[in-house]
Amino acid sequence: MILQWFMEDQRNGYTLDEALCSIGFGKFQYIVLAYSGLGWVAEAMEMMLLSFVGPAMKPEWGLSSNEESLISTVAFAGMLVGAYSWGAVSDTYGRKKGFLGSALLTTIAGCGHVFSSWFLEFVPSPNRGAWMIVFSTFWTVGTIMEASLAWWIMPRYGWRWLLGVSAIPSIISLVTYALVPESTRYLCTQGRITEARQILEKGATLNRKELPVGLLISDHNTGSSQRSSSSVFMLLSSKLLRTTLLLWFLYFANTFAYYGIILLTSQLSTSKLDCDSGSAKSHSETDIKDSSLYVNVFITSLAELPGLALAAFILDRVGRKISMEIMLVSGFLLLLPIVVHQNEVITTGSLFGARMFISASFIIVCIYAPEVYPTNLRTRGVGIATAIGRTGGMVCPLIAVGMQAGCHQTVPVILFEATIFLSAVSVLILPFETKGKELSDTVQVA
Repeated sequence: MILQWFMEDQRNGYTLDEALCSIGFGKFQYIVLAYSGLGWVAEAMEMMLLSFVGPAMKPEWGLSSNEESLISTVAFAGMLVGAYSWGAVSDTYGRKKGFLGSALLTTIAGCGHVFSSWFLEFVPSPNRGAWMIVFSTFWTVGTIMEASLAWWIMPRYGWRWLLGVSAIPSIISLVTYALVPESTRYLCTQGRITEARQILEKGATLNRKELPVGLLISDHNTGSSQRSSSSVFMLLSSKLLRTTLLLWFLYFANTFAYYGIILLTSQLSTSKLDCDSGSAKSHSETDIKDSSLYVNVFITSLAELPGLALAAFILDRVGRKISMEIMLVSGFLLLLPIVVHQNEVITTGSLFGARMFISASFIIVCIYAPEVYPTNLRTRGVGIATAIGRTGGMVCPLIAVGMQAGCHQTVPVILFEATIFLSAVSVLILPFETKGKELSDTVQVA
């Protein structure tokens, strides 16, 4: 009798994906989008700080070019630790615990992938790619905000004030932490079905929709077996090994190329006069007050907007892999002219176009990775990939900033081009396309 009741309950039940499709995308998801977007803005602003703080500290502290590059390298090293740590915390204790811990320890820049995974887990599978592009727009908003703030604050008040103002989004995310829900998909993997249903009911009420008839059901085991299956070694199981290794390289390469283009913009702007005069002098304090640095960084930051628009248009039409391929090939071609020294117009235009496509490629990778991993590995898997990506961020300042001392740009640009080319090859051999597919909750080890 009990078995018969259980089987009938299963037939009359509904899955989490069915529930999300029933309530649709409405006010509930907009609240989730606003909070996760705020975290994404905070991370983008902290990343962009590296373009301004290094050149400002160099004359004030009497730093060499190598010492200036170490500022960015050390910052990325901290983000590497945070990316893995908060991914592990979020998969073990919940997404909200990852938010809270990172904000309290002021390392929110290390957990941007937790925000993206959390938002992803509330989005219905139809048009999921388009909504993830909308989420990614917050990154671009953050970069433009930081460039605008630097343009206004740095010449008048200095880099310390810029640091303080840039922390405001992180503070707001901490203050509003209690208002946001835990991931329903995480709760289901932990066997906390009642809590997940309560959140879904609130979502349905806010969206003015109805949940399917029956009970929320989960189609996987929970408990200790669930926790053990969250092991990092699952990422290297036979079913995920190829995907994991390729994603590690793609995160490294996209981080290396993306931040390389950002740092190239600031370095080519601040070193232009010295290189044109045939000398390799260090930055003077007047360079920081020169508007050309802020104008060029601001203009290239705007490049991400058309890149996002193009990605939103093609992502759910042609799929993730083809979209990444288009972006990488286009970025490679547009960066090619500045392998040799060009005038300011061509240089800025080339950097604008390259950033447009490489930023879009980076965003698509960040959408693809949480889609391809199951719930019990999602933030940890993306966290490790992000951490490996941070090593690309650690290396690129040594190349992009170090080149300024000798006014050399050919070798760094060739290295960025080679990395982009290898990324395009890696995308071709990714084993999975996630377009239109439901998110998985577990993976079986072969």
